[in-house]
Amino acid sequence: MANHKSADKRARQNKRRQERNMAIRSACRTAVKKARAAIESGDKAKAAESLLEATKTLDGSVTRGISHRKNASRRVSRLAHQVNLMK
Repeated sequence: MANHKSADKRARQNKRRQERNMAIRSACRTAVKKARAAIESGDKAKAAESLLEATKTLDGSVTRGISHRKNASRRVSRLAHQVNLMK
């Protein structure tokens, strides 16, 4: 436990940030899973729409400092490649 007032405040801030980061990270995972499911289903229109949503959530996580820029870019690139391979 915190022994100082400032350390107590820092612990509260860290807890709030951890909860927010976990929620955003979870939203990213869900968006990527939905995009992969749409790709597996074979519906190109649905896959393209879910790709846009996944791109948006991944870029948002980068803006908030939760994901690394290159990690998100790599994930978007791989999803886009899979969508582009669809007929």
